[in-house]
Amino acid sequence: MQFEKLCAPSLKELFIQQLETMILSGKLPVGEKLPAERELAETMQVSRAVINAGIAELARKGFLTIKPRVGTFVADYRRNGTIDTLISIMNYNGGILRDDEIRSILELRLGLDSLAINLCIPKITDDELHSLKEKVNSLLIAQTPEEASTVAFAFQHELAYLSGNTLMPLIFSSFRIPVITLWERFCRLYGIETLYENTLTLYQCIEERDSSKAIEWLNTSINDTIHGNRQIYY
Repeated sequence: MQFEKLCAPSLKELFIQQLETMILSGKLPVGEKLPAERELAETMQVSRAVINAGIAELARKGFLTIKPRVGTFVADYRRNGTIDTLISIMNYNGGILRDDEIRSILELRLGLDSLAINLCIPKITDDELHSLKEKVNSLLIAQTPEEASTVAFAFQHELAYLSGNTLMPLIFSSFRIPVITLWERFCRLYGIETLYENTLTLYQCIEERDSSKAIEWLNTSINDTIHGNRQIYY
């Protein structure tokens, strides 16, 4: 049995984790002004370099707003955040997305997948169809929810790539962690076979080069997860 190397978090990472926890728990409300870096460094017994780097990272994630010569304030992360913010929220919740976040990701996937289908079907080649079919076949033999979810994401990402829109696969990649997390939960609730059947049906519509039918099935399967009999809310 092979064990992985254990790595302790750095002081900067510990600082970031502590502030994220305080912000997400509401202990540091939106609009709250943080103490000066020197004061934070003295209170937390770390260097100002650690505080400065941590604040810069938290600002990049959308948790803080830095106003030169005024101070650093807790930002409205739901308004100013990025995909990194969402991942931090998941980590804070023990890897669990809240209901409104699950619904939002599914709604976004519905819009992006529909666009990808409309763009790729009129020009998709037999070789490109084969690349999608290979991923469907891999999903059929997946043994674990983790494996199945990774393959399902690969199918979705390939569809985005085949759309010809250069930004779409990048957008999908940025949502890799939360999307795979949702598919893992779907597989545990309803089985890998159900995920396979959903993906196979979508592939067959694409293979027939029927955009309307593909989007209709996409709406049916995703809306069933949002509102219907196969919800994945906690």
